[in-house]
Amino acid sequence: MLTINAAVLLAVIVVLRLRRRTEARSRSDEKLTVVIVLALGVLLAPTPVGQGMLEFLTQLIQGVSQSGP
Repeated sequence: MLTINAAVLLAVIVVLRLRRRTEARSRSDEKLTVVIVLALGVLLAPTPVGQGMLEFLTQLIQGVSQSGP
């Protein structure tokens, strides 16, 4: 039996949609892409991958804020 993870499916859809030329997109198309990306974020957030990304971004932001004046 073949199962497809919803987050992987959404990630593939996002990559395919973002590869299109900007001129070929309408406003509704851009809004749909934003909704899909938000749904992908919601699906990734509670996973170990999402937590790792959050930790990495937190450390990056802390490093940048500490190196500033």
